[in-house]
Order: sequence, then C-alpha cells, then structure tokens
Amino acid sequence: MKQIKIPGVSQGISQLILGSMMYSPVRFDYSTEMLDAFFDAGGNAFDTAHGYGGGASEMLIGLWMRQRGNRDEVFLIDKGGHPQGRVPRPRISPEELKRDLDESLIRLNTDYIDLYMLHRDDPGIPVGTIIDYLNQEIGAGRIRAIAASNWEPQRIIDANAYAAARELNGFVACSNNISLAVPMEPMWGGCVCVDDAARRWHKESQFPLMPWSSQARGFFSGAFTPENRENQDMVRVYYNDDNFERLARATELGSKYGYSAIQVSLAYALNLPFPIFPIVGPATLAELDSSLGAVALALSDDEMEWLNLETEL
Repeated sequence: MKQIKIPGVSQGISQLILGSMMYSPVRFDYSTEMLDAFFDAGGNAFDTAHGYGGGASEMLIGLWMRQRGNRDEVFLIDKGGHPQGRVPRPRISPEELKRDLDESLIRLNTDYIDLYMLHRDDPGIPVGTIIDYLNQEIGAGRIRAIAASNWEPQRIIDANAYAAARELNGFVACSNNISLAVPMEPMWGGCVCVDDAARRWHKESQFPLMPWSSQARGFFSGAFTPENRENQDMVRVYYNDDNFERLARATELGSKYGYSAIQVSLAYALNLPFPIFPIVGPATLAELDSSLGAVALALSDDEMEWLNLETEL
C-alpha cells in the first residue's frame, strides 16, 4: 500500500488507516490477526482512542507492538478529550488532556504517539490554550504531531493561525466524517460531517482529512434497503432517496469494473481531490480484504460527480 507524506509529519502514512475500536486483549488472537493482516499488506497507520473499550483498544495495540517489535514502523494515531462518565462534555482543558495522555501512554507501553488528536472540541476553550499545551507535549517528546477530530474548519483555521503567529506546531490534519452516502445528521452528538463548504476548504487548502465512517457504517454493503428499517440509527442518518440512488450507482459502476458497491464507496473517498486517509473498521479478514482491494480503483472526475448525483453519465 502506498504511503503519503503530509506537511508537519516526517513519517509516511498509509492510504488507509485501520480503526481499532473493537479490538481488545480479551480477543487477543482475533485482534492481532487483524492488525497483522493490515500491517503485512503495507498498512502502517493505526487509529485508537483513550475511550475505546475503556482502554482495551490501546492496551491491545501496545501488546501487539511489543510482541512484534515494530513500534518504529507503526504510525500510531491516538485521541483524547472525549466526554466520559460523569463528565458529559468534551474534556479538552490542558489538565484533562494530560490525564488522558498519561493513561494512554501507559496502556500503549510507548514513550510517544505519532499523531495525537483531540476527539471533540469545546469552543469555550480558546484555541491558544489548547495549542500552547499540545506544544508543551511536543517539546517533551510525548507526541510528535497534532490533529483535530470533530472540529469545524474555522476553529482549525483559527488554531493554526495562532500557532503560525507564534512559530508553534499547528494541526496537521483533521478527522471529520465524509463518505459517498451523505448523512442527514451526525451519527453521534458532537461529531462533525464535511459539508460542501468544508469540501471546498479541503480542496483549496489541501488540508489532510482522515475521515471516520468513510464507508458510511456499511450502508453500501447490501445489508440496507428501503424496506429494512431495523437499524434506527442508520435510518435516521442515511435513509433517503438520494443515498439509495448513490447505492444503486455504486453497484452499477462496481459491476462494470469488477468491484462491490462498498469498494466503490471507499474508492470514492480515496479519489477526493485533497490528501485523504480513510479510517476503515473491518470486523473480519474478508472485510479487510475488501477495503484493501478498493485502493486500486481509480475513478475519473466524471465518475466521481456521477456517483455523487452531480451529473448524469
């Protein structure tokens, strides 16, 4: 798998990022098999978070890296500051982020995180407070680069302007949702989806995106039809005529090239006109193989527009 360099990061990042939310030491053999398969296919970027499985995801990745002796080859992405327990709000004050980072490094059994993301935003905290703290951690060597997940573009712009004016490190990427299926609302509260204005910003600025739910939580898998309304979250977020037309077009285009609809949907994200590293969350080796296969599908501008209902072929 090709690796891509982005400004502010010395290490190349694989085109796909493996999400590890469901992996755990309790399912050690299964979890490490998934990590091994992705790594052996050339994937070096792994995404986890302080809150995933109450720390189980981080512990699993830490055990795997230690067992394989591959820490230097891994591009490790971690996130902190998510609401939790008795604190039902983004926890991104310096004190709260430090607690999350302290715990994450212990669980991961590592001295540093390659890319540390803020899992949510709290507009009540000035960007300067956040940037100043994160640069202290960069100076201490505990994190090497910073990014923002579920932040609006203007907050990222403001944070990076603050950093640039003071010759500090700013955000090098963000992780907001984008997929071929356009959500009617975010799947979870406090999350940010890339709208048309944000798409233009990413294209014009070439600011890297590491989108979560890049395959719309399996909307293109064949498991969802207008008649099947069992999953109320999927119905709430994705069920409309436009998205089912996108599904029909992805199926048609896939049959032309020998790909499944869900592979076409991932190829759509990969072919967007800015640096993009979709986070995939396969539950099986077959699903992982499907995601890896989508990397090879190049789509023309006309096909991209047609898939997104912008034109008729």
